[in-house]
Amino acid sequence: MTTTGKQLFTTLSSDGKLTLEIAEETFPEPKGNQVLVKMEAAPINPSDLAILTGAADFENAEYSPGKVVADMPEPFLSGQKARHGQRLPAGNEGAGEVIAAGDGDTAQALVGQRVACVPGHAFSQYAIADAMMCLPLGEHDARTGASSFVNPMTALGFVETAKMAGQDAIVHLAAASNLGRMLNRICQEDGMKLVNIVRKQEQVNLLKDMGATHVVNSSDDDYMAQLRAAIKETGAFIGFDPIGGGQNSDHVLKAMEQVASAQMDEYSRYGSNQDKTMHIYGRLDLSPTILTPSYGLQWNVSGWLLTPFLQKAGMEKVAQMRARVQQNLTGTFASQYKAEVDLEGMLTKDAILDYRQMKTGEKYLVTPWG
Repeated sequence: MTTTGKQLFTTLSSDGKLTLEIAEETFPEPKGNQVLVKMEAAPINPSDLAILTGAADFENAEYSPGKVVADMPEPFLSGQKARHGQRLPAGNEGAGEVIAAGDGDTAQALVGQRVACVPGHAFSQYAIADAMMCLPLGEHDARTGASSFVNPMTALGFVETAKMAGQDAIVHLAAASNLGRMLNRICQEDGMKLVNIVRKQEQVNLLKDMGATHVVNSSDDDYMAQLRAAIKETGAFIGFDPIGGGQNSDHVLKAMEQVASAQMDEYSRYGSNQDKTMHIYGRLDLSPTILTPSYGLQWNVSGWLLTPFLQKAGMEKVAQMRARVQQNLTGTFASQYKAEVDLEGMLTKDAILDYRQMKTGEKYLVTPWG
């Protein structure tokens, strides 16, 4: 038995055209530990925009019902050569009701339950998902549970990554985001010190009202002095950067080294021996990452992805994290949305130009059935 429903696809052609379209798709019967989920809600996360919009020109795109075609400029077109011609689904996570399952015990146990899932094609009326990656929502509705995997598990993953590195303090950029606010609540609960970096005074006020102790405004003239003071007080030498482009990580590494070297008893031409690490986990800024190494030789910049972290953490730790999310969906891990759109509504000019800006507190929620 197969099921048909609408699904969003994104295709980048070699001639520079990015096409987003809603099409009728056939979904196969789930097998083994797979489940078939009737999707009810899916958030548009920053991580979705890489293939959904990228750097394409949606201001001057061609719009029609359920379809939009935009030009992808260089160097972004050539940089995605391996993707050319591929018709890709989109939508990392969402929530809905399990209506069918493979013959695996874990999958069968979910039939009839509302779950959060990470199928990778959540902008769809139906989705095939791995039962092991599904989180039963209990009495919670799909809107409450739609964002219960990527942001919550990522925020928890940051704390666990710091603990694995023997650190008890974190620096976080773009800290007033949905994920940033979750991280604040987690750190307060766990006693993890947190240096929040934002770029507007209203964001400072927002986090302070949440009980954040260290909030630094990168737009202030004394930004670096604020940052050094916060790092000195917390001992934060590991950070997480969702911006990626520009010198954001560079500035944090500089401040870390300035704090560490000021605490040295003797001068060293090689800088301090303090480990300093910045993890880049997003590309809110698509420009090149600029590093101007002036932070000694004991530093590291690396990418951070949720799935490899979960594999490294192990099933026992992942199960603990999932249970914590499930128990606190309306508190610690609550998400807010600016607007709800159906699949066709995702592809209107007003919606795309709005949600691709990824403004703080203005996330969109997709409800595939309207």
